[in-house]
Amino acid sequence: MIAGFLSQPRTIEVPCVLDIEVTPESVHAHAVPEGVTLYPGDQVIVHGVPDRIAFGDKFQQLCTATVIRAGFFTRLKTRLASLGEITELYEVSFAPMEE
Repeated sequence: MIAGFLSQPRTIEVPCVLDIEVTPESVHAHAVPEGVTLYPGDQVIVHGVPDRIAFGDKFQQLCTATVIRAGFFTRLKTRLASLGEITELYEVSFAPMEE
């Protein structure tokens, strides 16, 4: 029973808000699953994503997403890996002050 809990991925179908913009002001794509909290290692597959968005377009749509829950060991591995990779965000340098 416990071995199945640790290794068996669980899937959940949820509504998802898809927001895509390709304009001179912003280039972004956001997919926000609704009604579910995501945890480290979880995967999200968004259904109904358009193949192409023309430059200058904004696209927002309600679609569905499949959330694949990470198992215990995948979640632990993701948390440990993220601790090491957070340091890549920091860049510290020292330069002489200009007078």
